Amino acid sequence: MKEIFLRLLSIAIVLPIAWTSCQQRKTISVLVPEEPDYQDTTQWYITDRQAAADVFYIISTETGDYVLPGGDTCHYADTYRDSLRAPLYAEMHGVDTLVSGRLNFYAPYYRQCSLQSFESDSLKAARIPLPLGDVRRAFRYYLQHLNDHRPFILAGYSQGAYIMLELLKEMDEETYQRMIAAYAIGIPIRESHSHIIPAKRADDTGVTICYNSVRDTTCTMPGWEKSRVAINPINWRTDSVTALLITEPSPLLPVTEQKKDTMSIRLDVATGLLLVKGFTAQDYLLPLIGREGNYHSREIWLYRDQLRENMALRAASFPHPPHRQPPHRHVRPLQVGI
Repeated sequence: MKEIFLRLLSIAIVLPIAWTSCQQRKTISVLVPEEPDYQDTTQWYITDRQAAADVFYIISTETGDYVLPGGDTCHYADTYRDSLRAPLYAEMHGVDTLVSGRLNFYAPYYRQCSLQSFESDSLKAARIPLPLGDVRRAFRYYLQHLNDHRPFILAGYSQGAYIMLELLKEMDEETYQRMIAAYAIGIPIRESHSHIIPAKRADDTGVTICYNSVRDTTCTMPGWEKSRVAINPINWRTDSVTALLITEPSPLLPVTEQKKDTMSIRLDVATGLLLVKGFTAQDYLLPLIGREGNYHSREIWLYRDQLRENMALRAASFPHPPHRQPPHRHVRPLQVGI
């Protein structure tokens, strides 16, 4: 278990190393890694618990620019290269362990773009289509070959949440009707779409859950200043009523070595930001875009118990057609991946 906590959401460990390698040589390159083949089980992390519902999870940014042997710089994760797969696996395993509960868990490896891609809107716009294309293909493969028409939760964190929103907007109506909820963690949502319905309580379904945690409204990262979709993941309210959270503050240490923080969590209705008071862990600043008092790297860790319970609640509240017989399930190996 110690490895889970040390590697959980390993953005805090991996990205500074990748950032250092980028600093050593800034070479523009159009080279991209090999396209993932989603018929290949090594391109998936799967935990099949024989449950009646799934979580389809899209990981956050665990990759920085890195220098290739020939001296070129690559801006995308290589899903066939063990050293670059390791942090992707660490997040998949950590999130599955913390939030899935009894639900099945599916997460595709994909050629995510590097943290440096988020330095500007133009870089992000130029590079995000490649990872979006990978996950789009993975989601299509999941629906056709892995899902067996079960209801599912769609979830993404940071870069994964941006990609998740695109999948949600593109979804056909039959698929959307089987979506229990969409969790867009750690990004703002400003656009409107018929499939983006803000969650209003703990058990509504077909809705989108979104939140971003900061010490105060001056601690937002560029572009995160306001979201039209927001909810407090402690009391599952959309007003400014404060909720109490008592938990260990850091994913980087075993819980037995930490004192619990007592935090007050309040939604600032005007901005859609989650205001966190009482967080005592040493702050971690993301390279390039991070700010002191911004808790982007803690968005799953701090609310892990609430997310796990809420996913189970929404899955239990989802209307299952009484006439449909459960399809035959093929037993798949657990935790397919690295």
